[in-house]
Amino acid sequence: MVHVLSSRVLLRPTDPERSREFYGGALGLAVYREFGTGPERGVVYFLGGGFLEVSGRSDTPPGPGLELWMQVADAAAAHKEFLLRGVEVIEPPERKPWGLIEMWIADPDGVRIAVVEVPEGHPMRYRPGI
Repeated sequence: MVHVLSSRVLLRPTDPERSREFYGGALGLAVYREFGTGPERGVVYFLGGGFLEVSGRSDTPPGPGLELWMQVADAAAAHKEFLLRGVEVIEPPERKPWGLIEMWIADPDGVRIAVVEVPEGHPMRYRPGI
């Protein structure tokens, strides 16, 4: 069995500076570490329980199968902040039939990002036996 100590999503954007501005500036993700120099230098951001590394460059955007999921404490407050920062909101916050409050945004390369609030009383907050 493999014992995983840490993990991260690796994202190779078409325009690294634009993507660093999006994730670090518009979304305000905190920096875990930076490495390298020049326009394709790498930045690793904290992403809740994991990390997002934006480094290198790709000639094409990531495929449509790549999506990120980020849980926030307050989706409505995140929505207001995103609008102020010029983030493209694809779908505003809405309570879904499964009980989560979801909003969808997109990064500069079109990577879809689910921004999710888990409201009080939702089964994801319930831990049997505790």
